[in-house]
Amino acid sequence: MGRYSADEPGFDLSSTFRNLCRSSPWKWTTLRFEYLERPGTGASLVRAWLRRPGALRLETADGQLLHSTTGINDSRDDLYVSATRRSWLLPAHLVTPVHDDAGLVRRRPEAAYGEPSFGNGRLAAALDPVELAGNAPVPIEFPDTNRVFLEPPHQVDHEGRPALETIVTPSRTYVPSDPAQPLVHRGRTLIRVDTGTGVCVASQSLDGDTSGTGHWLKILGVDEYMLDDLFVAESMNLTDVGRHIPWDIGPAA
Repeated sequence: MGRYSADEPGFDLSSTFRNLCRSSPWKWTTLRFEYLERPGTGASLVRAWLRRPGALRLETADGQLLHSTTGINDSRDDLYVSATRRSWLLPAHLVTPVHDDAGLVRRRPEAAYGEPSFGNGRLAAALDPVELAGNAPVPIEFPDTNRVFLEPPHQVDHEGRPALETIVTPSRTYVPSDPAQPLVHRGRTLIRVDTGTGVCVASQSLDGDTSGTGHWLKILGVDEYMLDDLFVAESMNLTDVGRHIPWDIGPAA
């Protein structure tokens, strides 16, 4: 899946766009990408390796390490002892959502959502842009309660991958996951979502004093095998069994 035909009878690309925004937790496990904040002045491109649910590595464009997860093997005892309801929620990939006919998520169940990030709420929101749609469709009688209002979405190419693009404006019910770094600003915002992963690969405010603000994300690899060694501060010298191991064989005696 990745291309949608708006010529199909009864096809609603706006509903498809919203369902795509709910689907990221079930579309991929690992992601390798480049990320750049808008506007570009003074901003630095970062390269990232992410493995759900909690492993993240960030490097500068020239390979300098910015951040790597160090707690992927930590005990969860303290979390469970806290005895809060949230501490017992399952990761999203272990629960089953309600899908539409295209296999996208129409209704998200309660789960332990949240993407790893390093001081950047917009990056985390882009990886799972559910704030653009909410966990489920709004009642048909109250369309004004949608999180954002959409102009008709259309299909575009983004860095060699298919995506859906639209211009959105926030409604009174829009609540960003990080108020300091929302995907959608006041007025109009251009939004682009990758159809293969459900990741928001581009956002750009078009109006007011935030004009130009947003991000650009280029997906380099999806569901690639990633060793624990990639995400820890000190290498554990593990062997990647997915790679060929050469054997030096000396001359026969």
